[in-house]
Amino acid sequence: MLGLILGSGLGGYADSLNERIVIPFRDLPHFPSSTVLGHSGNLVLGMVEGAPVAVLQGRVHLYEGCTMADVAFPTRVLGSLGIRRLIVTNAAGGINKAFQPGDFMLIEDHINMMWANPLIGPNCDEWGPRFPDMSEAYDATLRGIALEVARQKQITLHRGVYLGLLGPNYETPAEIRMFRMLGADAVGMSTVPETIVANHMGMAVLGLSCITDMAAGILPQKLTHQEVLETAEASSGTLQSLLQGIIPRLASGL
Repeated sequence: MLGLILGSGLGGYADSLNERIVIPFRDLPHFPSSTVLGHSGNLVLGMVEGAPVAVLQGRVHLYEGCTMADVAFPTRVLGSLGIRRLIVTNAAGGINKAFQPGDFMLIEDHINMMWANPLIGPNCDEWGPRFPDMSEAYDATLRGIALEVARQKQITLHRGVYLGLLGPNYETPAEIRMFRMLGADAVGMSTVPETIVANHMGMAVLGLSCITDMAAGILPQKLTHQEVLETAEASSGTLQSLLQGIIPRLASGL
């Protein structure tokens, strides 16, 4: 089975699965429920070209008042179900000036500036090692598959580094200038905790960011969550096309 986490405004892909079973997070023991517009908060089980897929239609974030354990719990469940490959998606602000709203970025690496880590506390050896390696947090083989699918479908797929922040406020122009100096290409408020936990449990991770806006100070306009949702929803067809090409190839090797 393949796992998939869908970010802000990108949850529509789950509606395209065959043989769908939809379970609201609130009906699952210990699952945190999302309070953010654009996150439906469902576990969707289904099939893609004969391949079983478990989809988290939305996620929770630290800024909602959740703990790192809350944020990590759904990914722990996916790993405990035996999922060995995980696709994580998010809506992100573009720091790289070559990006445009509506573009997609393949995450090659991330910078954790959330000032927290889901692995803090006693380690469960059944899940993974005390000190997991993160030198290839986003699997090179899966990235190669995504790039090949994008080329075949003539979809522009940028490559870059994602920087994760606590939120919920958007960044200041000075912060964005600093993040660019650190080597970040996009910024958001999610994904990093799930990726750390997935690596801890031995899952190979593929990360995709939908660039929903240009980060503060790049364009002479203010940022709003409504803009993020509108751009993500307008780009959902591109994401669906990418995933329709990627998922059967990832699932075939399981």
